[in-house]
Amino acid sequence: METSAEANQRIARIAAHLHPSNLQEGENVLLKRADCRAKGGAPGFKVAILGAAGGIGQPLSLLMKINPLVSVLHLYDVVNTPGVTADVSHMDTGAVVRGFLGQPQLESALTGMDLVIIPAGVPRKPGMTRDDLFNINAGIVKTLCEGIAKACPNAIVNLISNPVNSTVAIAAEVFKKAGTYDPKKLLGVTTLDVARANTFVAEVLGVDPREVDVPVVGGHAGVTILPLLSQVKPPSSFTPEETEYLTNRIQNGGTEVVEAKAGAGSATLSMAYAAAKFADACLRGLKGEAGVIECAFVASQVTELPFFATKVRLGRGGAEEIYQLGPLNEYERIGLEKAKKELAGSIQKGISFTRK
Repeated sequence: METSAEANQRIARIAAHLHPSNLQEGENVLLKRADCRAKGGAPGFKVAILGAAGGIGQPLSLLMKINPLVSVLHLYDVVNTPGVTADVSHMDTGAVVRGFLGQPQLESALTGMDLVIIPAGVPRKPGMTRDDLFNINAGIVKTLCEGIAKACPNAIVNLISNPVNSTVAIAAEVFKKAGTYDPKKLLGVTTLDVARANTFVAEVLGVDPREVDVPVVGGHAGVTILPLLSQVKPPSSFTPEETEYLTNRIQNGGTEVVEAKAGAGSATLSMAYAAAKFADACLRGLKGEAGVIECAFVASQVTELPFFATKVRLGRGGAEEIYQLGPLNEYERIGLEKAKKELAGSIQKGISFTRK
């Protein structure tokens, strides 16, 4: 039980909040939001989402606000960020949320960030190839990466903006030009291909997708997406028909969603989930957790191409170890040649764009 002295003190404290002594007559007594302390939760990492008001950006902002490893969440976009920021900031989780609107605020959004996630850009519409997106999204990625090179050159960058096969090369060129390029810290996010592979394979096997692990290598569009079904965990064998069905469905998962949404968008929710899952792995790596392994599209010597998606081990420096492809069967070897042929062109397209 508290003593009457303690009780009086408590009442006095509350009264002081309600009626501060230095208020002039008639002034507003409510605490101004600006005077409230924005206290971070547990010590964690600073994360920025560039393109936070978009179809992927909004659910991704929600998922990153929930992540206990995030202490500060910066939301940047060229439209609508104040609304998304206000909305997400009401969630009672540890991360402090701040919003940034438009090009002049890009540098403030990026300063001091540990991880930058980039879903910015225009989505694919029915009948649109990933190449149609190229010129718009290439320009957006170039601008954002120039901002990163200036404001947080040591941050780990998760690039989602399509076509990833080209935009990662664009980002690399921008960072090289600025003298800040660290190949281990630039990661093209291909986690959605893995999530789809795990899901579709689990359907065929009749198991829980969380028990399935399918390595998906190559790139992040059409035939460049190569699921290595011979290396599935738990070890499983597939008939040639099943292999063909699964490979095609995994490669065309994006188109499946674009068509099902019939003009109302592309894969935004599953992509936000995959991006949040990959970002979480990057943060666990930054924290020093051992054995964090995910697939990602990175600068690589696994093939003769400058970039390639394979399994990587994530650590404090980003992709600290890049794994080889492992044994491939005949079907996968043929698929790999097809994937490399298309990838070479996409990568070159990205490099050429920055040298125009």
